[in-house]
Amino acid sequence: MSFSSSASASDLAADQSLRAPLPVLGRDVTVPLVTGGEVTYAALDYAASAPALQRVWDDVAAYAPYYGSVHRGAGYLSQLSTDLFENARDTVAEFLDCRGDDQVVFTRSTTDSLNLLAAALPAGCQVFVFETEHHASLLPWRDADVTYLNAPRTPAEAVATVERVLAGRDPHGPALVCVTGASNVTGELWPVRELAAAAHAHGARIVLDAAQLAPHHPVSVQELDVDWIAFSGHKLYAPFGSGVLAGRADWLTEAEPYLAGGGASRKVSRRTDGGVDVEWQVSEARHEAGSPNVIGAYSIASACKALTEAGFENLVAREQYLIDTVRAGLAEVPQVRVLSLFGDDAPRVGVLSFVVDGWNSSHFAAALSAEYGIGVRDGLFCAHPLVRTLLGSDPEAQGECGAPEAAPGEKSLNAIRVSFGAGTPDEHIERFLGAVKELVRDGAQWNYRTEEGRCVPDTSA
Repeated sequence: MSFSSSASASDLAADQSLRAPLPVLGRDVTVPLVTGGEVTYAALDYAASAPALQRVWDDVAAYAPYYGSVHRGAGYLSQLSTDLFENARDTVAEFLDCRGDDQVVFTRSTTDSLNLLAAALPAGCQVFVFETEHHASLLPWRDADVTYLNAPRTPAEAVATVERVLAGRDPHGPALVCVTGASNVTGELWPVRELAAAAHAHGARIVLDAAQLAPHHPVSVQELDVDWIAFSGHKLYAPFGSGVLAGRADWLTEAEPYLAGGGASRKVSRRTDGGVDVEWQVSEARHEAGSPNVIGAYSIASACKALTEAGFENLVAREQYLIDTVRAGLAEVPQVRVLSLFGDDAPRVGVLSFVVDGWNSSHFAAALSAEYGIGVRDGLFCAHPLVRTLLGSDPEAQGECGAPEAAPGEKSLNAIRVSFGAGTPDEHIERFLGAVKELVRDGAQWNYRTEEGRCVPDTSA
């Protein structure tokens, strides 16, 4: 599967029809500025949570009056909700191009999905994960036999590393490689298909963290040849707390249920000794105990349909235009350094992190919000080892708002992240680039301080 776009940025710039963002909630929300007045909010933190598509919100609102229990009722609304829930599973499987015998399990998030898989590992399974992962895919394996791999500096080095560690593992039992599809820090795309081939060549399996990939690119389980894939609805333009783990059924079916309770059990009976015998489900329901989040599942399915109908080719091309615009604009500011693992030419999604020479990153992000109405992220982005590797900073250092500003030539303690996607209008990108240039040139109009862990304008003077 190729992650490159067939349409160039120049082609897209000439075709205004392709440059219209998808309608999202909050596009007309205004926020106050510390300098006075209000401005339309520029949401440029899609990597944390993307705004819900208007289409998704409308679908959920239309269903809401018909809400009923799932798998638990004989009434019309219960039957309707059950059908909707199971059809959502089919829609997600089609969106991901799953194999015919794959399972699609609805979870709370990517984090929940990968913790579920971690709980289903067979005995003696070895896990290999790069330090570059988001904490959602870095930490769930702590109770397993896990090997953390150093950050590779090229895609080829990533593949070679997996080849080496899998070939040298002892004992040669079950193994799992966990890899991200697109970095939540740099936006860079990882060589997923090549890593899957390396894993399978050495008798291992692979799980793909697609939290940042699925909202930006079409993802095919079959073409990438991954064994499992995990993603979150709230990054895929869907509201509410729902996620997906999709992939091979055998490990999931052989494992104890992730949660014990109603829905996961097929038959429960008392024994003569006073205990309880349980026969567990063998379908996806085995790991979906409790009343299902039918609205969360339906919202994910709606988002999958909306992105597919909008045409990923157009979405990818438009996003590449925005990426090129942001990178070109930041390159005009010598004080800005964009963080990269694989180099400037690496393909990426709409996620870029950077530091500004002489600025505390939290102060800079706070000024973008308070003085320009622009929402970005600052910190270590739940990927502490990766960001510290890119910054070359001390693992013990705390990159918080109250830390002293980095002088020219000094290492920053944290970074600033700008992220965008299908709902981002050109104006928000233009305002962001203009604000960066003004802040670097003129400085912030206000002083900033720490208040309950947040960096805010100091209005006490």
